[in-house]
This record gives sequence, C-alpha cells and structure tokens, in this order.
Amino acid sequence: MTNFQQEKNLILDFYDKLDTASFDSIPDAIREYTTQDYLWQGFHPFDEIRGAGTVAERFWLPLRHSLTRLQRRMDIFMAGKNMFDGFETTWVCSMGHLMGLFDAPWLGIAPTGKMIFLRYCEFHKIVDGKIAETAMYFDIPHLMMQAGLNPFPPQTAAHLVQPGPTPHDGLMFDKQDPDEGKKTLEAINFMVSDLGQWQSGLPLEEELARSWHDDMIWWGPAGIGATYTIERYAKQHSGPFRAGFRDRSGTGHVCRMAEGNYGGFFGWPNFTAIPTGGFMGMPGSDKPGEFRVIDIYRRDGDKLAENWVFIDLLHFWKQQGVDILARTTGT
Repeated sequence: MTNFQQEKNLILDFYDKLDTASFDSIPDAIREYTTQDYLWQGFHPFDEIRGAGTVAERFWLPLRHSLTRLQRRMDIFMAGKNMFDGFETTWVCSMGHLMGLFDAPWLGIAPTGKMIFLRYCEFHKIVDGKIAETAMYFDIPHLMMQAGLNPFPPQTAAHLVQPGPTPHDGLMFDKQDPDEGKKTLEAINFMVSDLGQWQSGLPLEEELARSWHDDMIWWGPAGIGATYTIERYAKQHSGPFRAGFRDRSGTGHVCRMAEGNYGGFFGWPNFTAIPTGGFMGMPGSDKPGEFRVIDIYRRDGDKLAENWVFIDLLHFWKQQGVDILARTTGT
C-alpha cells in the first residue's frame, strides 16, 4: 500500500487552521504551512502570486470578507505521485465547494445576503513537510450566475450546483490500493492520448466510447455547463468545442496523478487554440488563447465515468479582448 498519510494529514491540518482562523490570523495560518518561496496559481484576475502574505492579502482576505461564515465542503480528497517528474514529488488534491453567506461585494459582484457556492479544486505540491506550490482553480462565472448575473450567452448544458461522485467515495482520507490508482492513471492517459489530439478519424460518439461509459457525466464550468451521457456530451459540449477552434496545441500538464478510482491533472496552460467563432456565442479571431484547466476523473472498471472540469474562461476570453468580469460587473 502506498502511504501518503503524512502529506494528506498536512493538508487536512492546513485546512483546519486556515478555515477556522480569525480574519487577522489568516496570513499566519498560510505562512505556517508553506515554504518561503510559496507559489500560488489561480484563475483570472488572480493569476500567479508568490508568498503566503501576498496570497492572503490578494485572495483569502477579500474572499473571507465577502463570503462570511465560510465553510469548506469537500467531495474529493486524494494524493499521489506526479507522473511528469518520474513519480518523484507528492501532490495532494482537494475538490468541492467553498460555501458562505454572500454579504459583501467580491470582484465587483454585488452581494445577495444568501448562501453561495464557489466551485474549487486545488493541487498542493508537498516538499519537506511544507506546501511549495498550489494550483487553486475556481469557477467565478458559476458564482456570478448564482448571484443573478449572466456573464455569458445561454449555455449549451445545464447550470447547477454540482454534486460529488455518484458512489460518494471520493474522500480518500485513508490508504488506498496502489493497483487501483495505476488503473485510473492508465485510463486517464489512454483518454488523453486517444481523444486529446482530435485525430482518431472515428465518429465522435464512437471515439468517446473508447474511453467513457455511455452514462458518463461531464461536470463542466459555467458558460458551458454539465451534461450526461455520451450522446448529450457530444452534442452539448465536445462537438461544439471541437467545431469552435482550430490549431489546438499539444497537451501540457504540470501534474497528473491518481489514487484509488480517482485522478486528475492541471496545466498552466494545458493547451492553446484559436477560436473560429460560435463557441459560447462568441466571435472568432486569429489569436491563440490559453486554456488553464483542471480535470478530475472517476474511473469505474476500465473506463471513465465522471469528470469535473475547471476552465479559466475569464482568462481565455480576456486574451481575445473581451473582459467578461469587467463587462458583467461594470467595474
């Protein structure tokens, strides 16, 4: 049994300290668990931040001020070795929602005084008992839509607060069978190599069926939405996405790992592509844009069954000259 308990406990202790810290002690809580040159990467408008104090000042303090009584509701928790450095470094991944009462403006978004959920997923790189890097991706347009705003044209799939895995077994606080993690990583790698280049020559639904169960669920970001079954996924996301872009680059990931029946990856960026027009109701251009993405997967047997997806659509469209956040909030 591969043992990631020390790294898992470090992150669980960090979450307990961060989530229960008084407002003024948040910087110290982050500093206690991170390295001096701590790197934090987040979605637009935060991007790359260095140092615990700056991460607290720019992200956590404003968020905690706006979303009072903040509560972390995790759906997936796992750890694993990163295949991109020869399985040398250990990363811990957490996914779920940060829920609070939206009591003060955040990023120019007007408060509602009601419950609100910020979808998040983060990968933490552990070095010598400290967090050296964090990739924390979060769905700001999803929060905007809960607050009554419409940052994008009507989306092709469903908008909803997304639940966790169907079998409710994603919180892997204990040791897992390493053979199951290997199977999951193999399934993810097969899907990436098979589907990731859009060059199989098969009809789309047949191509998807090589990697996915027929009753797959794709939990996509706001602006695209969530979709169920291969047939609807092809119609409501995969088909329109492929039709809306050209000159997709190769896939580049910072970390890819798996534990048990779950796994995932992130890139900074994952790939670039040029919009040809029509995707998300937006115009085309001749300019490549970056896709910063986290994908989390659940494997069932030898195929993938569920996929939670975080895409920095605010960053992508801003590169195309459309500042969605500013345009929607008027800031």
